[in-house]
Amino acid sequence: MLNKITKIKLSFWQILNMNVGFFGIQYSFGLQQSAVNPIYDFLGAAPDEIPLLNLAGPVTGLLVQPIIGVLSDKTWHPRFGRRTPYFFIGAVLCSIALFAYPFSSSLWMAAGLLWILDAGNNTAMEPYRAFIADTLDDDQRPLGFQMQSFFTGFGQTLANLSLFIFPMIFVGKTGSLPTWVYASFFLGAVCSIGSILWSIKSTKEIPPTDEELAKIRAEKKSVITPFVEIASAIKDMPKVMWKLALVYLFQWYALFCYWQNSSKSIALSVWNATPMGDPENYEKAVSWTGLVNGWYNIVTFLTAFLLVGFAKKYSARNVHALCLLLAAVGFLAFPHIENKNLLFFAITGFGVGWASMMGIPYLMVVSEIPKERYGVYMGIINMMIVLPMIFQNLSFGYVIKNFLDNDPRQAITFAGVALLIAAGITMTIKNKKVDPDVQIASTGH
Repeated sequence: MLNKITKIKLSFWQILNMNVGFFGIQYSFGLQQSAVNPIYDFLGAAPDEIPLLNLAGPVTGLLVQPIIGVLSDKTWHPRFGRRTPYFFIGAVLCSIALFAYPFSSSLWMAAGLLWILDAGNNTAMEPYRAFIADTLDDDQRPLGFQMQSFFTGFGQTLANLSLFIFPMIFVGKTGSLPTWVYASFFLGAVCSIGSILWSIKSTKEIPPTDEELAKIRAEKKSVITPFVEIASAIKDMPKVMWKLALVYLFQWYALFCYWQNSSKSIALSVWNATPMGDPENYEKAVSWTGLVNGWYNIVTFLTAFLLVGFAKKYSARNVHALCLLLAAVGFLAFPHIENKNLLFFAITGFGVGWASMMGIPYLMVVSEIPKERYGVYMGIINMMIVLPMIFQNLSFGYVIKNFLDNDPRQAITFAGVALLIAAGITMTIKNKKVDPDVQIASTGH
């Protein structure tokens, strides 16, 4: 084995194949965004109970991703690799939870399965991002990260479209839930494990150098090792990551407000319906929300690669700030729209914003962190995501009940204001432009 391994240039299709597994992860996440909260509604949850019922995702992300990041940094197996074992195990957990979820007979059973589902997603997510940083050189990383943004949009599009199409095919109820719920989650279970296996088979990890391997083997490992490494990495964190953490505080708080309240907002603004007061029209609103959310994810995968070119020309910071502004404008308009077809125009801004959120911030930081710490720092970035989510889940039930009249439409407006603040903070980040020699691949759109 050479002491220095040169990363070879990969073709567009090789980079696509290595990211196919992200499709399954994001199909699962799309179901969490659009189907889990309506399931809670069908099972009788009140609006102010929804935030606490969504606590599973951020808490498991806070606990799982940084630890998995540290472990994957310090792992190497000649057959199974460094990152691959972790996102394979995560995909298996996701598939099991997705298959079991529709059989939930109570709120707490659904909440418990959501904990398992999120633990699986978080086990898979961080090593996947580190896998991109490991495998691609500086020139190709922007394309690699935005390819993940493309598959985020594609996976979540299909998940949301299933919420619109499957109710037309699978009518009636099975147990306490509509039959289409079973079809959507069963398809998600197949996509989760199937897409990960595709990427594992098509892409081999780059082995560590002799020096890196010797260092991995020489390090003493104990139960507290991951926590010590996380604390050390936070202490050494570059300034750009601290600024990004503040952006993420407002950005991800806003997103959880939208995902928790979008179907109920549409039900009120378009059908004047509530889950318990008019369940028939509320189910129509849930179906339409799936179509609307599917559209913003279509926008995401159509614009993902275009943002790489803009980041090269105008800097990642400026692109992300503009995308957040577009998303904020869409959220502010969203709850005031009574024509269901006009909702697609409002949510288009969020589609562009979501494309940026899934890739551009990583371009701001990846060049400023050491490669031997890619795993732990990707985990810490996820901590920046989940801490605002935890804060939202713990605080927003009180906010919506006492300040927003338990009105989901006002919750969406609240989210729009938070994104405006995030856009302003983004503009205070000093960051390098993407290397002007970066090669941008055409998406064919």
